[in-house]
Amino acid sequence: MNESLQIISPLNLAVAFIPVLIVLVILYRWSLNVGNAVYSVIRMLVQLLLVGYILTTVFRAESAWLVMAVMLVMVTAASWIALGSIKENRIALFRYVFWSILCGGGATLLLVTQGVISLEPWFEPQYMIPLAGMIFANSMNSVSLAAERLHAELERDVPYAQARTIAFNAAFIPVVNSLFAVGLVALPGMMTGQILSGVSPIIAAHYQIVVMCMIFGSAGLSTAYFLSLSKRTFIQQK
Repeated sequence: MNESLQIISPLNLAVAFIPVLIVLVILYRWSLNVGNAVYSVIRMLVQLLLVGYILTTVFRAESAWLVMAVMLVMVTAASWIALGSIKENRIALFRYVFWSILCGGGATLLLVTQGVISLEPWFEPQYMIPLAGMIFANSMNSVSLAAERLHAELERDVPYAQARTIAFNAAFIPVVNSLFAVGLVALPGMMTGQILSGVSPIIAAHYQIVVMCMIFGSAGLSTAYFLSLSKRTFIQQK
């Protein structure tokens, strides 16, 4: 298999923005929120280029403390973003989201990196940071959906136990759908990246199975822990 990864030149990278520009024109012509879309595209571009330079430095440093600092920033940002749809008691709920993602996602990350992959050293940045990003981002999405749905159900005077069940089910819909679709509808990011870099599809499939298990586990653990921690706050808010 081809062991080299195709390098994308700046000119070729610019070509990828052609569909983006077409969609922005459509948004503008249809009088939709094109400003927010433009902002999101610019922010995506800046963030990814910036993180590319930062991770290059982190990978070269090979420092456990630096890796943990990066992951702490990830969890903090994920916790705040997860509450984007919640306007009431956002500060009070933040600490619950933080601990939920840190504990649920962190436990899953520890199991995968030390028990499945057996990293050497244990903090190997090139594995630890990308895997942590996938886990924390997925936990963030699940907790965010759960928080929004729990808040909405309680606003409709649904009993807490029932609202919690509905919220947990809603948070798990994207996770379950991704399990159904993986390999059949889509080749997820890690598997695609490994195949493009020349790794055997069988080996890539094994890694992707690990990724799907850690996504399922981290989402469930983080969401369940958040719903348990935040019970009193949501009931008082009601």
